[in-house]
Order: sequence, then structure tokens, then C-alpha cells
Amino acid sequence: MTDKRIRVAIVGASGYTGADAIRLAARHPGIEIVALTANTHAGKPVAQVWPHLAGLDLPDLVTNEEVDWSRVDAAFVGLPHGTAQDVILSIPDHVRIIDISADFRLKDPQTYARWYGREHAAPELLAKAAYGLTEHNRESIRSARIVACPGCYPTATLLALLPLVKRGLIALEDLIIDAKSGVSGAGRGLKLNTLFCEAGEGLSPYGVASHRHAPEIEQELARAAGRDPASVVVNFTPHLVPMSRGELITAHVKLAEGATAADCVTALRESYAEEPFIRFAPEGMLPATQHVRGSNDCELAVRADRIPGRVIVIAAIDNLVKGSSGQALQNFNLMFGFPETTGLQQLPLFP
Repeated sequence: MTDKRIRVAIVGASGYTGADAIRLAARHPGIEIVALTANTHAGKPVAQVWPHLAGLDLPDLVTNEEVDWSRVDAAFVGLPHGTAQDVILSIPDHVRIIDISADFRLKDPQTYARWYGREHAAPELLAKAAYGLTEHNRESIRSARIVACPGCYPTATLLALLPLVKRGLIALEDLIIDAKSGVSGAGRGLKLNTLFCEAGEGLSPYGVASHRHAPEIEQELARAAGRDPASVVVNFTPHLVPMSRGELITAHVKLAEGATAADCVTALRESYAEEPFIRFAPEGMLPATQHVRGSNDCELAVRADRIPGRVIVIAAIDNLVKGSSGQALQNFNLMFGFPETTGLQQLPLFP
């Protein structure tokens, strides 16, 4: 399908993920943006909501109900969890969906209900949705109608750890994940803890022992190890950092019997040798959010812990690109037969 333009709707275009989806899709040679939805801003030109996109020729914002789905081939859905599933159920079956929300990431509807506080409206679709961690799930993504893009924290964590799990190099019963994200990860809605005076000049944990990305990480680690998800429990603690975008995870991991930090380096380098968006921190340096800002890259590093038998794995991504809309576009490329890097060649922004 690389010789034609794919007609795309971006649902939830007034959120941060929606804005980045517009920014990336607008320069994709195979995409024609035919609909942008934002119920609270319906009727407005995009420039009134996102002045930085004023130079683009884009349709005005409309409600979800106003979209003419007969003119749409694919939809990027960037709505809050709980809302996305209801909208997706209303979209005709011919439209392929790249869901950036959390609604189709968890395969077990009971797990979803426990962590998200409501029964899933389409449990029959959960099993059919492909988990959109591109580097580890290409075949199912290519043929799926619904692709559930991972959360930003799971993206960084799983890219760092899945190759080690698949080779049996680490112990799944002792995983500590220290995670930090920019404020855009909380979304654009007004929240007390993300106001400038509350978040600025400080660093704070949140969702301690209760963050919804933990069961998603456990699900995928267990799947890679061929184990029941209930048998894998991670110690996951996220922190809010006073910066707009960026994410860094530090995983403190127990090695399997006989495994070494060098084995982990080899596993990651071999697993990602042909991956265009996975790179390793230069010799003597460590991953940092400023190294990947604005890009679809994930930067990795491994260090032997001073505690014998343990290793530290570090990953940095841009939470709105590789952790969200960039990964969504990478999945779109797979689904519609474009080279995977199409529309994602931008280098990191620095400073």
C-alpha cells in the first residue's frame, strides 16, 4: 500500500499525544489527515488549540460523532482510558485503529477492571488487539485491526528487559524499576500536582505501589518468559520530574545463576543490532533524556551492580514520541506497508 495515501483520523487531537501525532503525521508522505476530533474544542481551527501547528493545512476540529468514517482508513486514538474503548466500539470495522490509550493493553478483562475501575466494554476485543511494542511484536502488529500502543513506562522498561528475559539472564522474582517522567506524561488536563508551583523545582514520587503500568509490565515480562502473569510482580515506582517531556527508567535486576553483566550487554546488542530506533549510550556515558528528546529513539546502557549477582539496566526515551505518538506511527507504518522509519527520521533536539 506504499503507493497510496492512507486517510487518517486523529481522535483526541487536543491532548499532548494528539498534538504529537498531528506533528508527525503531517510530514508523513503516505498520510492524508482527513479528520481531527476534540469534543471540547469542536468547530475551532487547530491553530487556536495548538499555535505551533498553525502553518499546516489541516481540517478544523470536530466532535467524534461528526467524523465521516467512510472517508477514513486508519485512526490514531489518543483519548483517556475508559473513554477510548467506547469510541473505538463505535468506529466501523473497516477502519484500522492505533490506540494510544490504555484500554486494550491488558489482555485479562478482570485485571483491567481491577486497575482501571470499570468493566471493559469490549472484552472480546482485548484478546484480538495486538500489543504495540514494535520491536518485539511485529508480526501480530502487521495484521491486526486494533493495535494497543504500550504506556510510556512499559515501553522503556520492556525495551530494556525483554531481551534479558527471553534469554533467561535475569530473575523475574526480583525486579525493581525506578522510573521518572516529564510532566506531559500526566496529560494536558488541569491537575493540582502538575501546576507549575506544585511540580516546579522539585521531584516527587506518585502512584507508589499502585501505578497502572505495573500490571502491563508484568503481563509482557510473563509472556516473554512463558509464565502466568500472576507469577510476576515488579517493584515499580514512578516519579514526576519538572520538565515537559522525557523519561528515564533504572532497572535494578538480579541475575540468573551463572549470568553476567557482559551477557546482558551482548543480549541487548544482538537483539537490537538491526533496530533503527534502539541505540546504546556512547562508551563511558549513560542514557539521559536530553539525548533522545523529540526523537523516536530509545537509548540503553548496562552496568554491573556493586552488589554481586545484580545488574543495572538504564533506558531513556521521549515519553511523547517513542513512549506514545512516535511508536504509534511506527506501528502504523508496519500495518500499512511503509518502511518503519517513515516520518520518524527526526534527530533528537539538543539543548
